[in-house]
Amino acid sequence: MARGLGKGINAFFPEIEEKDEANIQKVSINECRPNPYQPRKTFHADAIEELKESILQYGIIQPLIVRESIKGYEIVVGERRFRAAKEAGLETIPVIVKELTDEKMMELALLENLQREDLTPIEEAHAYANLMNELHITQEVLSQRLGKSRSHIANIVRLLSLPDQVIAYINNGELSMGHGRALLGLKDKSKLIPFVNKIRKEKLNVRQVEQLIVQLNKQPGKKKEKPKKDIFILERESMLRDRFGTSVKIQRGKRKGKIEIEFYSDEDLERIIESLED
Repeated sequence: MARGLGKGINAFFPEIEEKDEANIQKVSINECRPNPYQPRKTFHADAIEELKESILQYGIIQPLIVRESIKGYEIVVGERRFRAAKEAGLETIPVIVKELTDEKMMELALLENLQREDLTPIEEAHAYANLMNELHITQEVLSQRLGKSRSHIANIVRLLSLPDQVIAYINNGELSMGHGRALLGLKDKSKLIPFVNKIRKEKLNVRQVEQLIVQLNKQPGKKKEKPKKDIFILERESMLRDRFGTSVKIQRGKRKGKIEIEFYSDEDLERIIESLED
């Protein structure tokens, strides 16, 4: 599923403008080398082949962004175009040369990585987490810059708190993001892996998983079952979960009620408090 970057690279670096035709120049493809800070190590052969055919027919429509190095140029944005151009046998490629520090090279590589069409929820989560760590910004600032909702970013990043085995299943498509979000609500973490194996074996959908987690979370030996919540309360809980990106419970008594909002770290608590102040 294509997710894209929302506002894109210019949201972080407005000085990066790929369509500045006055600055486009042709350089030898042999003088260019990949970005040393590129977090993406594998490129799908089918995607490169498809792009190669497009280049053979139409040429490279969008120039690459590079910076000068001791030995030629380092690619800042456009490594997939560079690889496809080599496959197509091009001798020169159109580029825009920019002066960038190592730090900005790394930041731009992370941003370009976010723009991949085949990005998985886990890859997206890692990209968000890396951007926040490297740029020292909050989820709120990141959501504003990328044009993504804070709840979307929060929900995606929380997937990284799952066990590595479960993260791998989400990354390879065996489990969906919806499965991952539901699994975060399982209270007894010792039941997680056996439950995940059950999901895979029986091919349970997200709704089925959510229902089973409710049953698993019930305290053993409880004689009297709590009355079911009405639809109004369930809808409000769902709305608050989406807003805060975490588990929310509403309990209503005869004279008063309470709202419980879960958090998983000091940073998570600060994020929720910021959201309440909006």
